[in-house]
Amino acid sequence: MSANNILVVDDEIGIRELLSEILKDEGFDVRCAENAATARAMRRAARPDLVLLDIWMPDMDGISLLKEWASTGQLTMPVVMMSGHGTIESAIEATRIGAFDFLEKPISLPKLIATVGKAIQGGRISPKPGLAFEHLGRAKIMLELRQRIDQVSRLKVPLLLSGEPGCGFELIARMLHQRNTAWVAPASNAWLAENPFASLAEARDGVLFIEHIELLTRNEQKGLAQLLTKLEKFNVRLVAAASQSMVPLTESGEFDGALLTQLSGVTLRVPSLREHPEDIPELAGTVMLQMVEANESPMRHFSIGALNALRNLEWPGNLPVLQNAVKTLALTGLSTEISAEDVARVAREFGLDAASNAAPAHGIIEYELPLREARERFEFQYFQHHIRREDGNMSRVADKVGLERTHLYRKLKQLGIRPSGKTEQN
Repeated sequence: MSANNILVVDDEIGIRELLSEILKDEGFDVRCAENAATARAMRRAARPDLVLLDIWMPDMDGISLLKEWASTGQLTMPVVMMSGHGTIESAIEATRIGAFDFLEKPISLPKLIATVGKAIQGGRISPKPGLAFEHLGRAKIMLELRQRIDQVSRLKVPLLLSGEPGCGFELIARMLHQRNTAWVAPASNAWLAENPFASLAEARDGVLFIEHIELLTRNEQKGLAQLLTKLEKFNVRLVAAASQSMVPLTESGEFDGALLTQLSGVTLRVPSLREHPEDIPELAGTVMLQMVEANESPMRHFSIGALNALRNLEWPGNLPVLQNAVKTLALTGLSTEISAEDVARVAREFGLDAASNAAPAHGIIEYELPLREARERFEFQYFQHHIRREDGNMSRVADKVGLERTHLYRKLKQLGIRPSGKTEQN
């Protein structure tokens, strides 16, 4: 039986060496990382059985790395935080995020061994399946939505969400749900006509989420109107969602206009995936990673060409369709790396078309990316620009970029770009 693997993350070489020596003497396999970037790479390569994570590091602090692992489904191992400047606030914050324990430096040997033993005995943490709002991306339109949600988060008035089917209504509603309070999201809306106050009582002091209000019958609408009068009494925050414009429904008399006025006092529109395509590669990677972490898929990763191809699809149906496509890619791929050709195959099976604005906007490079990925994204945009500028004439493109045609075609294939200037999707 192999020894338990421990990852020690600390920017001080002396601390890393001391902890490594002590833990190896105790029979553990130990890997060390001097910063968050290295720890992130090591975590992706292989899940450790335990992480000892320093809070204060120069590039990215340990609390932020812990949050990242928690939000991307990678917090599936116990993490013990370490700090020489520890505070009660830091310990509480780390525990709230999911840390197993907190060690204050200088760490006593008995305390270290006891804590490591308890953490190892606790074993693997079950990953939290599914997406959260944080996974939807960091495009400007999503950051602005986050700011607006924060602005209305403390209000108790009803919130109406509008947008396309599958754009993430429940993820938005869950952002308004506070820990250790009620969350009620009935599977159907028939209860509104039968007993509109049942779910209201269940959601006392919490959030009640009602989706597909555009489909409510007349009796269900009456029940919802009655429910609205009791929200304050039960201290419930109502979040309703509509997957189509409500104005035509009120104009035709299918939906009560007065009820819509009560529901739409605060209204937010949720963007579709095609409105922030730059977030699709990271979102697809998160879905894949969660499947791997939950043992629902063998180890897989996307090539840069595959990520570009995913980015340049329309994604009607939004999140559920993207999740199903990624699941299909994970379970039907024939190699560890998913290629642009794999994406093209699955796109055909799902009937997905290339987005009309598939070419990436110039200059959109995320500076937080690893150098290799940022360079490849720049190269993708760079070659797309020159291909469009030369109307697909590859001789002129080769001259313009200073590459021999053979080298140019090899580079385009690596990036997932067809000589016509379109990504490899057919």
